[in-house]
Amino acid sequence: MKVDLNCDLGEGAGHDATLMPLITSANIACGGHAGDVATMRATVALARAHGVAIGAHPGFVDREHFGRRELII
Repeated sequence: MKVDLNCDLGEGAGHDATLMPLITSANIACGGHAGDVATMRATVALARAHGVAIGAHPGFVDREHFGRRELII
């Protein structure tokens, strides 16, 4: 059996470097709910350096509610 240990990263919480060696895939924040372009780039580079698969963690532009409220777009 193979287990994929996945984590949401790139949100600017400051723990990406600590978590990256422990996971096999990362959902990188790419919406306006968290992080920014520089954080996304740094997190992608860190994932690549650790051989971690990369996925997207999209969200609405809604920093106040962390992209969790419904928005009509």
